[in-house]
Amino acid sequence: MRSFRILASAALAAFAALVTTVPAEAAAANYVALGDSYSSGTGTGSYYSDSGSCKRSPYAYPALWAAAHAPASFQFVACSGARTGDVLANQVGALSASTSLVTISIGGNDAGFSDVITTCTLSSDSACVSRVEQAKTYATTTLPGLLDNVYAQIRTRAPSAQVVVLGYPRLYQVPGSCSVGLSNTKRSAINSAADTLHTVISGRASAKSFTYRDVRGAFTGHEICSSDWWLNSLSWPVEESYHPNRNGQRLGYLPQLDAVAS
Repeated sequence: MRSFRILASAALAAFAALVTTVPAEAAAANYVALGDSYSSGTGTGSYYSDSGSCKRSPYAYPALWAAAHAPASFQFVACSGARTGDVLANQVGALSASTSLVTISIGGNDAGFSDVITTCTLSSDSACVSRVEQAKTYATTTLPGLLDNVYAQIRTRAPSAQVVVLGYPRLYQVPGSCSVGLSNTKRSAINSAADTLHTVISGRASAKSFTYRDVRGAFTGHEICSSDWWLNSLSWPVEESYHPNRNGQRLGYLPQLDAVAS
């Protein structure tokens, strides 16, 4: 009988050890999705009625991930047009000590993404290139400090969370199949802005030991003017323009999150 008790105790101890070594991602997450329109799903054409101008979509990668993984809780507060200051003012309040997963895309609007597109659409090649260079200068000189503030608040409010920072794709295939619209000079300039954002955002995320996911490779071959667009060109409503479509969210962004938080 004593031997049986010893064996039973050993078995229970082994089982307890096994349970405690289950990876954290296997447990149900408390997930908070922060960020701008690339995280809210603007461009997918269908939005939650209560999200208003934030244009949060059931086809956005955070909602798709939540539907597939059934987290213990899911707060979707990303908002179209958001800048770093908006994340601090309106979004980080959703975080808490129990938050275990955070995703965010932010920085494009701070760098003037919308104005860059407007200038490049309506003005000359030289004006477009000049405006892009202004945005890139802002991204390398001012944006790092703004990102540091956001990332610090995320870590303070969610000290144990896995934080996944997602970047931005290049918008155009150059040269591509489009014979009208922006020139290749403009398209290349806009793409270079995405490369600058990648360098800045990845660097600040790494400095905070956050997980950064570069989506440029995922979108290669699926840019505007490719044979299989995962991004909208000039669209109506106009705010849908130059954002991932449903395939961009499902096939471009979602696998990047799945790779590190599945």
